[in-house]
Amino acid sequence: MLAPYLEREALAALFLGMSSGFPYAMIGATLTTRLAQDGISKKSVTAFSLAFLVYSFKFLWAPIVDRARLPGLNRYGQRVSWLWLSSLLVAASVIWLGSLDPKAGLMNVAFAAIALGFAGATFDIVIDAYRIETLQPRQLGVGSGMSQYGWRIGSVCAAALALVVASRAGWGLAYGLCALFVLPAALTGWWLGEPARHHEPAPVRNFKQAVGAVVGPLSEFFRRRGAFLVLAFVLLHKIGDTLANLTVRLLLDDLHFTNDEIATYDVGFGFIAYLVGIFIGGILYERLGLKRSVTISLFLMAVSNLSFALLAAIGHSSSLLAFTIGFENVSSGIGGVTIVAYLSALCNLSFTATQFALLSAAASIVGKFLTGTTAGRLIEAMGYVNFYLLTTLVALPGLALYVWMSRTGLIDESLSHDSEATDRSP
Repeated sequence: MLAPYLEREALAALFLGMSSGFPYAMIGATLTTRLAQDGISKKSVTAFSLAFLVYSFKFLWAPIVDRARLPGLNRYGQRVSWLWLSSLLVAASVIWLGSLDPKAGLMNVAFAAIALGFAGATFDIVIDAYRIETLQPRQLGVGSGMSQYGWRIGSVCAAALALVVASRAGWGLAYGLCALFVLPAALTGWWLGEPARHHEPAPVRNFKQAVGAVVGPLSEFFRRRGAFLVLAFVLLHKIGDTLANLTVRLLLDDLHFTNDEIATYDVGFGFIAYLVGIFIGGILYERLGLKRSVTISLFLMAVSNLSFALLAAIGHSSSLLAFTIGFENVSSGIGGVTIVAYLSALCNLSFTATQFALLSAAASIVGKFLTGTTAGRLIEAMGYVNFYLLTTLVALPGLALYVWMSRTGLIDESLSHDSEATDRSP
């Protein structure tokens, strides 16, 4: 039962996920806590989530990552060379962000957060392509689960380390130490080398080929039957989850939870719950197949937002916080396995980086935009309880669309011909 999780490719997915997760935490929960504790207004704090929008447009430069060869490093492989370069960019951006004082210049912090978003998005482009091309088709479920394990390990450990070190030695050292989380991915590239399934495209030599490098991967996807509906689902399904997760630290701060309580429950207990969710997600994917397991995870992710509303209504309660974080993270863990496996199966191996960048970016672009532009105002206008009830409602259209596509056969028809994904659901 454990053998598939101990294969080289699965372990590589775990290490890659560890490095992929921590930049997100540095400009997400960690920066939110830091700004809130410095007395920055809610509208300004939630506006920083716009830095995440860089992730949502990563498909625009993913073709460069897919095709460009880096002088001096390309002899190690096109994917590996980009993996190492993006590792350095992320580490440098994290250190820069940690060195700044929000009270002295909030705009500089914003520029650093955007720079980290760009570096982290580029890192994700390479990591996602490397993971998909390293895994065999039979390993997609296990590999997606291990990637999610790694993502949560990296984000949780970095977030916890930042809180603990910042309370004792300041944010500069905290962010500097967190920059070391680029090492698992960088060392994985050295360990495994270039993926055997990587289809190295011809280099771009003129403007026409450059345009083709961008248009080709996208047009191949959109020629499939139901592709636009699939993209609509990807855009819609995570709105409620993104709104809830990117504002939860504001709720905890207003309910007067301490850094140690946040580290214990939101970071520590949440981490364990997420691991449990990933394990359950792997079982559901294996036993029920792709379509039914995704449907279940979408329902749980929507309903879990109700627990935030309950916490907001009750107030400061350690036991209720534990339940809320547990429910949310188990649901997210299940969704992390099943939905990532689905998005991976949609990708043509000839355009892995570009197509997965498009799909993964689209998955949270609407939620991030709404969080950055309106979430703070909505919380101030309607209160936390009604806000989290609203996040539950906005999650339902994505669920309804997926159920309809599943019943009409569009899910199967939209999968890439070379993904070899199979669905055993009746």
